[in-house]
Amino acid sequence: MSDRAEWAGLSDTRTAEPGVADAYDAARLAAELGQAVRDLRETRAWSQAQLAQTAGMTPSEVARFEAGSTMPTLLMLKQLARALDADLAIQFRTPIR
Repeated sequence: MSDRAEWAGLSDTRTAEPGVADAYDAARLAAELGQAVRDLRETRAWSQAQLAQTAGMTPSEVARFEAGSTMPTLLMLKQLARALDADLAIQFRTPIR
């Protein structure tokens, strides 16, 4: 059996374990939120330091958020939205199938 086939089998086994899919979904969401904030910040031609100062955060907090490497709190989302003069909408929707 090749290394590739072994890895594929291991990957399938791991992602089928309880909680793993949820962790991947959370990581995807964090990355999408980070990208959305980065896009808004760049639209305003702000540096991460400028956004951090306006939002009452540190530049490293903004950098980690934009990279998707931190799970934001609702307060953090509110601070970023206020600083970017953006509406924050958190909602549940019925999925389109």
